Amino acid sequence: PASSQQLKFTTSDSCDRIKDEFQFLQAQYHSLKLECDKLASEKSEMQRHYIMYYEMSYGLNIEMHKQAEIVKRLNGICAQVLPYLSQEHQQQVLAAIERAKQVTPPEMNSIIRQQLQAHQLSQLQGLALPMTPLPLSLSQPTLPAVTTSSGLFSLSSLLASQAQLAKEEKASRDGVDSHREEDGDKSD
Repeated sequence: PASSQQLKFTTSDSCDRIKDEFQFLQAQYHSLKLECDKLASEKSEMQRHYIMYYEMSYGLNIEMHKQAEIVKRLNGICAQVLPYLSQEHQQQVLAAIERAKQVTPPEMNSIIRQQLQAHQLSQLQGLALPMTPLPLSLSQPTLPAVTTSSGLFSLSSLLASQAQLAKEEKASRDGVDSHREEDGDKSD
């Protein structure tokens, strides 16, 4: 009887141990599954950011090539027109062209700030919000100093928003044109 009692005790004890181990493994599986789900969502978020940055980079690359082509064509025009100017004007134009080629980072920062402010102002005007002056206790918000990397990011966001505005403008023009065509059809 003692050995059967001991056998029962060991069997129930083993079952309890197996049950505890199973519960432990189940809890570990659950925590690993949660961590895996979290990592999967982070991965999809990272992929979304990657695609967004890739598209911005591609857009900037196209814009750079476009601007380079514009510069090349304008240079060609200047070279064609320059001989027709008087000697004095030729020197002035050549000096102005050389000055234009010497763009410094502070000048770029200033240009980017002006473009951003103009863009923000145009967005506010687009919303048709009344421009009320700030109370005396509040000061006008200032833009932070633009470094090369943040300047490029600002420029890319400016270009992206300009592209969006151009799309919206084109869509509104297409809408106006279609209304004109419909009005023309009605008058016939």
